[in-house]
Amino acid sequence: MEAVQRIVIENCAIATVDAKDTEYASGHLVLAGHRIESLGAGGAPEGLENVVRRIDATGHLATPGLVNTHHHFYQWLTRGLATDQNLFHWLVALYPTWARLDEPMVHAAARGSLAMMARGGVTTAVDHHYVFPRGSGDLSGAVIRAARDMGVRFTLARGSMDRGEKDGGLPPDFAVETIEDALAATEETVRQHHDTSFDAMTRVAVAPCSPFSVSTELMWQSAELARGLGVRLHTHGSETVEEEKFCHELFGRGPTDYFESTGWLGEDVWMAHCVHMDDSDIAAFARTGTGVAHCPSSNARLAAGIARVPDLLAAGVPVGLGVDGTASNESGELHTELRNALLVNRLGPHREAALTVRQALRLGTHGGARVLGRAAEIGSLEPGKLADLVLWRMDTLAHASIADPVAALVLGAPAPVTASFVNGRQIVEGGRLRTADEDEIARTTRAQARRLAAIAAQD
Repeated sequence: MEAVQRIVIENCAIATVDAKDTEYASGHLVLAGHRIESLGAGGAPEGLENVVRRIDATGHLATPGLVNTHHHFYQWLTRGLATDQNLFHWLVALYPTWARLDEPMVHAAARGSLAMMARGGVTTAVDHHYVFPRGSGDLSGAVIRAARDMGVRFTLARGSMDRGEKDGGLPPDFAVETIEDALAATEETVRQHHDTSFDAMTRVAVAPCSPFSVSTELMWQSAELARGLGVRLHTHGSETVEEEKFCHELFGRGPTDYFESTGWLGEDVWMAHCVHMDDSDIAAFARTGTGVAHCPSSNARLAAGIARVPDLLAAGVPVGLGVDGTASNESGELHTELRNALLVNRLGPHREAALTVRQALRLGTHGGARVLGRAAEIGSLEPGKLADLVLWRMDTLAHASIADPVAALVLGAPAPVTASFVNGRQIVEGGRLRTADEDEIARTTRAQARRLAAIAAQD
């Protein structure tokens, strides 16, 4: 049996984001294979065997890898459009273009989205893909292939829509599926790609899009399918006042009550946005353990409002961070969401007490892991957990004069990523991807974005 190889990282500040928020001003980490073997203050223990690499991380902060809990990778090809619209008008403007997506476009967009996140410290990502135009190819396979090749830990939230324009929905009719087709394709995706192992690199969730693009029957059957297969559930919820009005008009109740009536609250569920929630909604999420993907930049871009994150956290609701699709958050980065989550929430009623810098870091790491049901494996730096971590450079002009490295990371300019590890494998070095050619990705995504625009313009 081959001896496990070790990587030793020394002389860095460490924010573990464990249950006690343990931090070390100067410490070490020992990675053994896919896992963190040990960490602590000072230098690494003497006499370690099979050390294949030593990293002097002086001037760096080590944190858990960032966990992105909500995204739409395909939107990489439609950034910078409909820049002055609210959610419903933005969707109406963009759905006709998205309805022309095909497999090469989705693969290129996934590579662009993943590359931008990975080089900025994301080690685990979710893609909520729900647009499956007829005859467009294997879109789920294209996204999963892109994540595998990039080396990012990944959850595909296999989405669906069955409420097209003729049924009062927003998407074009040729971009939606029948209930039977959506459920069959989702089940096949789970059976083909979902990995239940501790160090799984690919998992699949069942993820119908939203109350205004999915029938109640598909919501019900999706929940039953997910629980029968033992996978998690994801959707959009309570994003805008327009959605609130839609739910009351169509279902006679608000979004949270509607979700509960369809089996969509529970410890195996997480929802994106959750901006417009009253005290009873928050209590329902807390009672059931339903998680939230907080997307502050996208919420601001679409003028959706400010989610009640401090109240959600105080109630014990699991909360992580999401980039959301890059058609509503063009930067495509998660590390900027740490800062934006703190700043936006301080504009709310809790003001300066809304979030601390360490709470913001927890949202982007352990909070996200908890939302995805993977807090035992990732989200904090602890012995036995998977070796997903980032070394942020803190000794440059942008951060060197800030004594607290966590404050520097959250409030300062985006920090350079010197190294990022996923499952013990380094995927970023010196701010550049080791697993892909960024320049080639840029060329390919530009070509596919132009191709999509040209096809959509023919309609």
